[in-house]
Amino acid sequence: MVQELVTAGAVVLSCGAVYAMAAARVIKQYERGVVLRLGRLRSGIRPPGFTMIAPGFDRLRKVNMQIVTMPVPAQEGITRDNVTVRVDAVVYFKVVDPADAIIQVEDYRFAVSQMAQTSLRSIIGKSDLDDLLSNREKLNQGLELMIDSPAVGWGVHIDRVEIKDVSLPETMKRSMARQAEADRERRARVINADAELQASKKLAQAAEQMAETPSALQLRLLQTVMAVAAEKNSTLVLPIPVELLRFLERGQEAPHPDDTRAAPEPRPADRPADRPAAAASAGMPELVEPAESRAEPRAEPRPRREVRTETGPETVTRRS
Repeated sequence: MVQELVTAGAVVLSCGAVYAMAAARVIKQYERGVVLRLGRLRSGIRPPGFTMIAPGFDRLRKVNMQIVTMPVPAQEGITRDNVTVRVDAVVYFKVVDPADAIIQVEDYRFAVSQMAQTSLRSIIGKSDLDDLLSNREKLNQGLELMIDSPAVGWGVHIDRVEIKDVSLPETMKRSMARQAEADRERRARVINADAELQASKKLAQAAEQMAETPSALQLRLLQTVMAVAAEKNSTLVLPIPVELLRFLERGQEAPHPDDTRAAPEPRPADRPADRPAAAASAGMPELVEPAESRAEPRAEPRPRREVRTETGPETVTRRS
């Protein structure tokens, strides 16, 4: 009898141990437990830690409460200005109501992924290319609102949405590169023109200052010479300034009429008559002038002019 009681007790303890092991559950810190008893949702949400359920009657569903990072596959669409682009994004979301995440939607992860792809294609069609490239903050907010509106009923909160990359066709990339190059060239030309204008104004002021003080030009010339002379492999050409020539012209004063002197008489060797003798004494051949040049020029007859003087009825004619 005693042996039978011991055996029954051992069986009961074994069944109790098996039941306890089947009913025992451990919920992690970042999870919450949702219990379905005979297919109906229990009101209480099981907190993290050790918990017990009724095996065979209860079913425990664990829901992750961490923020989930879900990449959105690249979606190809046409923008409002008729440009074909491929845009991919990433969605950050978390579950705020475990019961709704289990009851209201079959798979909340798949639902959020499909909603993100649909919203991304919609936002591409409503935006321009410039907005996709430069105004992403506004598009991210609009995309977040489009995904978060249906996700609220699923017990899911969309934390943020970011557009990662915008892929453009090669032809569009080349067009944008040419546009950027032309804009940079325009800005460079404007800057150069502005610099030339400012430099011309400063040079005009410097020229006025040097015109008032001519010695300043000499100092500037010496500075330039010193700067050029620092290079050992260059040839220095020193120009004569105009101011120096003007200074020399001022130094040569015009002779006074009272100080005029008689012109020096030509030397004997310079006289025409003494040129053959001087040439002979110097051992040089005598230069013989042609006969035509030695002959005296013949005086040409002057044409006669007739002068008629009318004195009343008579006319007097004189020949000269």
